[in-house]
This record gives sequence, structure tokens and C-alpha cells, in this order.
Amino acid sequence: MKAVTSHPRVQGSLPCFGGTRVPVASLFDHLKLGSTVEQFLEDFPTVEREQIDAVLDMAKSDVTAV
Repeated sequence: MKAVTSHPRVQGSLPCFGGTRVPVASLFDHLKLGSTVEQFLEDFPTVEREQIDAVLDMAKSDVTAV
């Protein structure tokens, strides 16, 4: 399953975890508020751990790119 998808008919084209309607931004919002990845997975059971790992790797890559 893809980590991130975007479609005009799903959440107005916001990037979402693939195969879900869960916006990727919600992960960062939860982490910013102090939630753990495990708590996020409990709140959004349609998201897979592998998808979260892939999104975090993408974010790390973007932030640390030279």
C-alpha cells in the first residue's frame, strides 16, 4: 500500500495515508501535541505502521537534504 496519496475526491486533495481518508498532517499534529505513534495508530486503525515510517522518512529526507 502506498504511504501517501492525494485525490480531489478525498479530503479535497490533501495528502492522506494511502487507502484511507486520514490526512498525513494529522500525524504531525498528534506528534506535536505529545502523542506517540502507537497512540496515533490506536486513534486511526486504518493507517499502517509502515506508512507512518515511510512518511517520517520522507519528512526527515526533506528536512535534512543539502
